[in-house]
Amino acid sequence: MIRIPSSIQLHKASKILTLEYGTEEQYHLPAEFLRVHSPSAQVQGHGKPILQFGKLGVGLIKVEPAGQYALKLTFDDGHDSGLFTWEYLEQLAQRQAQLWEDYLAELKAAGKSRDPCEQVVRLML
Repeated sequence: MIRIPSSIQLHKASKILTLEYGTEEQYHLPAEFLRVHSPSAQVQGHGKPILQFGKLGVGLIKVEPAGQYALKLTFDDGHDSGLFTWEYLEQLAQRQAQLWEDYLAELKAAGKSRDPCEQVVRLML
């Protein structure tokens, strides 16, 4: 059964999307986490995910429904493709800690950083 959040709140200042499922279950998803796990082809590739880096500090500027089955998220770096289905959002929420740990390990293995300024410095060296 697909669960739809009973409440969705965008906290622009803290760059957090809060999903509530009833009164007992609440998830706080940082914009950076959502951006690097976007379901878009730009991120997911075509069967081979593309590592996103330099997204520290990215924010969400808009959250809007996409029919009855998903949310369309617009990030302040211009990314707005990919629809976050209710099922995918719930998976991200429930697996957030492990997904984030895996992402950080991938960044390290690739010699990349979350910090966009660090990427510019590395390119200039």
